[in-house]
Order: sequence, then structure tokens, then C-alpha cells
Amino acid sequence: MKRILIALAVVFLFVSVAMAAGPKTYQVTGPVLEKKDGVIVVQKGKDKWEIATTKDTKIKGDPKVGSKVTIEYTMTAASIDVKEDKKAAEKKPAEKPPAKK
Repeated sequence: MKRILIALAVVFLFVSVAMAAGPKTYQVTGPVLEKKDGVIVVQKGKDKWEIATTKDTKIKGDPKVGSKVTIEYTMTAASIDVKEDKKAAEKKPAEKPPAKK
């Protein structure tokens, strides 16, 4: 019984740590094509990757044009626009006006 409780506690610990880890991290590696305020452009294959940087971006070394870099990044939503489903809107009953007294 104790072994089961300990095993469950360990599983719970790993699950809670994984949930607190935050969004998934990705990376891109390639030569720097351009570096300007707030943006670094990297060549990956035939594609040009334009990645934003902030004052909080940790940079080790001096990424000059032509130098090979590996950039770790996460995807962050800039905006979210919710479009209501037309079928769901049709199913909603019309709102009744408030009763007059």
C-alpha cells in the first residue's frame, strides 16, 4: 500500500512540474542575414526566419551578419479574434426584453 502511495506521489510530482513548465520551446539554427533593433533574421534552408528580440532576450556572444546562431523561441499570441459559429448563433434563442412594470 505504501509503495502505491509513493508511486502516485512521484507521478503527481512529475505531472505538476510538466504543467508548470510553460509553453513548448522551439529552435532554429542558421546564418544571420540581418540584425536590427528588435529583430534578427536567420536563413534556414531556403526560408528566412524573422524573429523578434526584446530587452529580456539572453544573447551569448555577438551575433553578426554571417555568423551561425541557434535561437530558442516560444510561440506567443499577438492577438486572438474569436468568430462565432453561424450554426451556434442560429440555435440561440432570441433574448426577451425585460418585463415592464
